[in-house]
Amino acid sequence: MDVKLKPISKSSIDEAISKVELYRNRNEPEEAESICRDILAVEPHHQVAQRLLGLAITDQFNGGLSDRYAEAEGIFLSLQDDYERSYYTGLLYYRRAKAQLRAGRPPHTLLVLFEKAMQCFEDAEKVRPPDNDDAILRWNRCVRLLETIPRRELQREMEVFHVGDEPPV
Repeated sequence: MDVKLKPISKSSIDEAISKVELYRNRNEPEEAESICRDILAVEPHHQVAQRLLGLAITDQFNGGLSDRYAEAEGIFLSLQDDYERSYYTGLLYYRRAKAQLRAGRPPHTLLVLFEKAMQCFEDAEKVRPPDNDDAILRWNRCVRLLETIPRRELQREMEVFHVGDEPPV
């Protein structure tokens, strides 16, 4: 038997997008990722599929070396809409920081990631669509997470890292 990928029809893309959202809601990001790749194979610049692919990848973050940060970042940075590019890149940094927190990294070591996320959310807020406060909601969540870190740990972090430096992985 010849085992190779089969292309989907362009007319099925809307239904396939619905399935991606269903699988993401069911916490099955690998299934969602596979469908996004099927869509992008026939429609390489499909913005919704690109965005959902990036999200499906970030849904799989566990704070380990196998996380595909660079791949997700490249996807989000390729989005054509200024708001989406800023917002989803911020979401990448936010989810990376949260995954590393879950993996046991000390919260104070993730300050740079939270700062990058918040800068992206601030940029997205400036160009957001009317009545869309998603960037503000994410900014506020970052602030609340940072408020859980004892002040002396934050001060130590600011002395060790310079803003814009990558934290150790």
